[in-house]
Amino acid sequence: MSAPADVERLTAWVHGRVQGVGFRWFTRARALELGLVGHATNHPDGRVMVVAEGPRPALEQLLAWLRSGDTPGEVRLVVESWDPARGDLTGFVER
Repeated sequence: MSAPADVERLTAWVHGRVQGVGFRWFTRARALELGLVGHATNHPDGRVMVVAEGPRPALEQLLAWLRSGDTPGEVRLVVESWDPARGDLTGFVER
């Protein structure tokens, strides 16, 4: 299944105190407000990986929010990468 041409994929690795503070829930809520699909996943090393697909402007809004200081917990660093959308995601879930 392929995604429309105007849809991109953002992968953002979020570093800091972002587990056990409601970070994934708030990320999911923000992503759904923006009409994005994807997931926010805790990793054993303490980071959260956010994968989202949608129009570039909405993805950039999500990325700006991740870096804004208005998230739960304490974000120290966000490392992002951009790829063509795969079209394999539905909804936005916490993992």
